Amino acid sequence: MAFEGLSDRLEAAFQRMKSKGSLTEADVKEVMREVRMALLEADVNYKVAKDFTKTVTERAVGEKVMESLTPAQMVIKIVNEELTALMGGTKSRLAVANHPPTVVMMCGLQGSGKTTHSAKIALSLKNQGHRPLLVACDIYRPAAIKQLQVVGEQAGVPVFEMGQINPVEIANAAIKLAKDQGYDYVFLDTAGRLHIDEVLMEELQNIKSSVHPHEILFVVDAMTGQDAVNVAKTFDDALGLDGVVLTKLDGDTRGGAALSIRAVTGKPIKFIGIGEKLGDLDVFHPDRMASRILNMGDMLSLIEKAQMNLDEKKAMELEAKLKQNKFDLNDLMDQLDQIRRMGSIKDMLSMIPGVGKQIKDVDIDERQFDKIKAIIQSMTAQEREKPEIINPSRKRRIAAGCGQDVEAVNKLLAQHKQMQKMFKQMNSAGKKRRRRGRFDMSQLKGFNI
Repeated sequence: MAFEGLSDRLEAAFQRMKSKGSLTEADVKEVMREVRMALLEADVNYKVAKDFTKTVTERAVGEKVMESLTPAQMVIKIVNEELTALMGGTKSRLAVANHPPTVVMMCGLQGSGKTTHSAKIALSLKNQGHRPLLVACDIYRPAAIKQLQVVGEQAGVPVFEMGQINPVEIANAAIKLAKDQGYDYVFLDTAGRLHIDEVLMEELQNIKSSVHPHEILFVVDAMTGQDAVNVAKTFDDALGLDGVVLTKLDGDTRGGAALSIRAVTGKPIKFIGIGEKLGDLDVFHPDRMASRILNMGDMLSLIEKAQMNLDEKKAMELEAKLKQNKFDLNDLMDQLDQIRRMGSIKDMLSMIPGVGKQIKDVDIDERQFDKIKAIIQSMTAQEREKPEIINPSRKRRIAAGCGQDVEAVNKLLAQHKQMQKMFKQMNSAGKKRRRRGRFDMSQLKGFNI
């Protein structure tokens, strides 16, 4: 994951600082040298790293910090605040036109993920109740139009295309259609190149001067590190960017682009791509990213993921069934589906404060979810509702149907029985608490929750 190496280096430096108790100015400067080296190793721009550590040092050697009861914690707090400021301070929203549609021009080099992320942002807006339109303005790359049509269909967002005519004409025609048919966002998927050239920039400038987009977003691959920042600056000089979409932040990248791009270009990161699926897109929150870099977790993002992906009605139905001790295998499968929609289990656990470091080297095989689902789907409707009727012959049939062994079926049934027992015990404890006015933790003794 991005920032993993930086997080480890920073944590090691701060741990040594905490072990000293009281701090001197020399201690702070020594830690800041380590922080600067960690930033440089993460591919952060040299000037950005130098200015960052200078600012933190100036704040950290102040009298209030040095004389506080927890000077090490105060220094970490300052680092957190300065990291947040470095990445923009607060989240930056998409522009909204006074008179729809809002025209968003997507630009970037070829292979940066521009087409896919046009669809990702459009899908996000669609889920918020908007009516976006994707426009195929890349007339050069083989199959570029087809790719946009495919991701548009997956997102359920219409795609406007006119073949391989002048992109300026395509953009104007699309905006006219959007006004006539009530689309409130138009995403222009423009052409990219493998490198920056005059022909590319001239075409993008022509589109900009003709349609006057409300937002120009630069899509850049985080894996390219400092090159990403340099390319972003070149595009900004030529077009005047409004924001950045940083892709592949889930990959094995050092994260330097995320920490440098705002300081070098002055343009905010608005979205980050965190996976290959169309739903793998997050609004960029500088404060939350700073907390994750410092291994402080990101509970707000985890809560938002849960709110977006968990069905409130089904949650209420499940709660009612749990109170009646009627948690069957259909309920288990439904819960697994909802969890999978939230994304990688390891990523979700890493958002919980204090958990990220513990699971860093743990191999979580998410295919186990699919295996459990396959076992349940091999059962009859009656077996899912009443697992207690599953005898040895039924187990053999279920195992053959899902391509697994009987031991796997036995394991799932045992786990489900244990869950039922736990829920029953919790209900019993809840009733006693209501009678006594307090909760007796001994009721849960012996259960591994």
